[in-house]
Amino acid sequence: MVEKEEGGPGGISEEEVAQYDRQIRLWGLEAQKRLRASRVLLVGMKGLGAEVAKNLILAGVKGLTMLDHQQVSQEDTRAQFLIPVGSLGRNRAEASLERAQNLNPMVDVKADPESVESKPEEFFTQFDAVCLTCCSRDVMVKIDQICHKNSVKFFTGDVFGYHGYMFADLGEHEFVEEKTKVAKVSPGVEDGLDTKKAKLDSSETTMVKKRMVFCQLKEALAVNWSGEKAKAALKRTTLDYFLLQATASLKWLPSVLWSEVSWARRWSRPCPSGTPPTTTSSSSTASKATGSWSAWAPAELGAGLRGCQAPPPFCFGGFGMVNPTPQQ
Repeated sequence: MVEKEEGGPGGISEEEVAQYDRQIRLWGLEAQKRLRASRVLLVGMKGLGAEVAKNLILAGVKGLTMLDHQQVSQEDTRAQFLIPVGSLGRNRAEASLERAQNLNPMVDVKADPESVESKPEEFFTQFDAVCLTCCSRDVMVKIDQICHKNSVKFFTGDVFGYHGYMFADLGEHEFVEEKTKVAKVSPGVEDGLDTKKAKLDSSETTMVKKRMVFCQLKEALAVNWSGEKAKAALKRTTLDYFLLQATASLKWLPSVLWSEVSWARRWSRPCPSGTPPTTTSSSSTASKATGSWSAWAPAELGAGLRGCQAPPPFCFGGFGMVNPTPQQ
């Protein structure tokens, strides 16, 4: 049972305890207090923005401002569940306001019909977190720099069919991690299997404080893939990172179509120059292609990828994640 607190700036009402009981049990009362004191700016109210707005409102933040200068299109009526029928031509943020507010009356939900590019730096500093969806790379980089300088948490993301990406810049983030204490063994005790098991089966835990420093989006996008260190990191980099790079170009659609084909297909058979592979083979039976896989990559994915003879080990293709291991 969760004990309620009343009075004081950190108090939580009986109504809130009843509303958020299940999530308080999940992440604790202190985390819920931080949520209820947070003001969030959400930019972009397409399908992804609606989902983010719903989750934040139900979680119980103090306030949510939905910012979008675009009008409701026919596509929005099929992908955005906060927009009621008959809203074509209305501002997307304003059309989403009523249903968003009805999700949780205890959250202060606002709609701003202006463009994010017209907002001054001071506008973003009034929020504890800023979340961008469906924005251009220039806008994302600019706002991330503002947020980073003013210690505002920054998130951005987008979705393209089965593919998507997200990026987080939390500045300097401190957290605690619960770890099992390793039991000390007395000197002279035989170090066998039973002893090792006793060390790991200890029921005592300790909280370890950790600190993480996040890089800015501009730095993450400016990686020089020709360096040896970057080439090693390429093996751990998902394909969707390069999808983020491609969105900066007006030709991002060919990049999405390119990413729809799994790496396993690219490595399943030799690919003559100028002819994309047309047959699919499982990664377990894939054999190394005679041509370079990067020859099929659109130029928008970065010149640093050209000439690479092996693809990143993980990528999202269709519904599943594939991990092709070509035979040598």
